[in-house]
Amino acid sequence: MEEEFDKKLILENGAEFLGSSFGADRKTVLEIVFNTSMTGYQEILSDPSYAGQAVVMTYPLIGNYGTADGDYESDVPAIGALIVREYNDEPSNFRSTATLAEVMRRYGIIGISGIDTRKLTRIIRDFGSCKAFITDRSAPSDKCLEMLRAYKLRTDLVPGVSRKTEEYYGNPDAKTHIVAIDCGMKKNIIRSLCARGCRVTAVPWNTGAERIRELNPDGVFISNGPGDPADVPQTIQTVRRLIGEYPVFGICLGHQILSLAYGAKTYKLKFGHRGGNHPVRDIETGRIEITSQNHSYAVGAESLAGTPLSVTHINLLDETVEGVKCERDLAFGVQYHPESSPGPQDSAYLFDRFTDMILKGKKNA
Repeated sequence: MEEEFDKKLILENGAEFLGSSFGADRKTVLEIVFNTSMTGYQEILSDPSYAGQAVVMTYPLIGNYGTADGDYESDVPAIGALIVREYNDEPSNFRSTATLAEVMRRYGIIGISGIDTRKLTRIIRDFGSCKAFITDRSAPSDKCLEMLRAYKLRTDLVPGVSRKTEEYYGNPDAKTHIVAIDCGMKKNIIRSLCARGCRVTAVPWNTGAERIRELNPDGVFISNGPGDPADVPQTIQTVRRLIGEYPVFGICLGHQILSLAYGAKTYKLKFGHRGGNHPVRDIETGRIEITSQNHSYAVGAESLAGTPLSVTHINLLDETVEGVKCERDLAFGVQYHPESSPGPQDSAYLFDRFTDMILKGKKNA
């Protein structure tokens, strides 16, 4: 019922939506995007790549299986808001330890239900990802829109989600040692590397090349993370200094950082790729993978000319670059998430490819 609506969502193109609050009760300006996944709202909530964003879930029912302690992708969720059609506050799941609303209030995350998410998603597709103001229903729309259009979104997102100190995972006696540069790394990436017999040293985003050399890795991993890769020039410079010395693997933002380190360019997509059903073709094998994705930026295909990188994967929806490699330097990256949890596992073999590449590098040393 409309009389129950206490919140208002205003887009910078002037569109307005009324809804009911179910998370933290506060006002904020965020970039609004949409995700087409049917499950995994807890993992989306806790994915550091959503820092500073309001995420519209296109699947209409959210909250019905609650949240489980073992399903977080980060210790402290950085997402700004979750916007849904229908919120269920009575989860049916034996693993559930808290409702979604309880978790969102705990971490100060705004939740709005009752929104026509189908209409809202179409606006984002047509207009593009944009700024959105979430406020009280009673707030004057003209004043809100004026403030919204003048507001500058944050660009220092990676430092806010990266760990502050080095941390260690896996069997200390493992023969393969990976240094993972944390730009907002999901927990399942570390689990995926440890499951393949690696020990992992996770380091902050601004760790220099000299420190990484001191750690004596067998390979270097660059993680996913939020925002524009151009906002982390320190990480790009570090990777530029390390390529050719160690096998390197980058995922999502890490793939973009790797490409920039080789001299390629990135650009912002109109509304990004976010969901668990994006088809990607492996150019070398012809194999089609159904992938999980979450990013606003992509590597420009034309910018790869003149670099030692070659394209390995292509998105079948819009033909954007989904993977690159440098055979000479034993380096590669993919734009999607092979560690997806939950989600398609078609691409988990890429972690095996990385460890095989490390063994190849050791034999050639």
